[in-house]
Amino acid sequence: EDTNRKHNIDPPTDSGKRAGDQSDERCPICLDKFKNKRQLNCKHEFCKDCLKQAEKANGPICPICRVVFGKIVGDQPDGRMSHQILTFPLPGYFDCGTIKISYEISSGTQTAKHPNPGQHYYGISRTAYLPNNKEGNEVLRLLKKAFDQRLIFTVGTSRTTGMDGQVTWNDIHHKTSTSGGPDCFGYPDPEYLSRVKEELKAKGIE
Repeated sequence: EDTNRKHNIDPPTDSGKRAGDQSDERCPICLDKFKNKRQLNCKHEFCKDCLKQAEKANGPICPICRVVFGKIVGDQPDGRMSHQILTFPLPGYFDCGTIKISYEISSGTQTAKHPNPGQHYYGISRTAYLPNNKEGNEVLRLLKKAFDQRLIFTVGTSRTTGMDGQVTWNDIHHKTSTSGGPDCFGYPDPEYLSRVKEELKAKGIE
């Protein structure tokens, strides 16, 4: 009886283990056995060629957990970022002054990375504000890094005018007003600095 019970219990356990091992040996992109397996820092594994195709389509982002494994470079046109320190405080940050960021993107011709290569795009000047405290300066450093990697702006359709061929913000939110709260893209907004750091982190900027 013990022998039969053992015989009845063990095979499902063994086959379950084999099934698990088999699934672990398949690429989650092509669902076939690994060819030139590559493991990312997040421990997810893929065929080298499958990962290369995924990176070409979506950038160096793990297809499973979305962790960035390389340097993302955007299609932001050439421009200039500068900042200055102002003495007045922002609402909600009355113990420090203000960092004023200035962005200048000149007009030019769209490249192969843009929606309509060879066509004209219209440049912009934008201003944004941060509190001049430790966290505000940390965000400034991250925004500079994002700007250098061409991630702050892109070329597309303006959300406000609906016109094509415009330099527009690219999903990293800025406070373009010193007051009026979130509805006016201004302060006070206690969660803004932590939110923008998460947006930057999603693009590999940290």
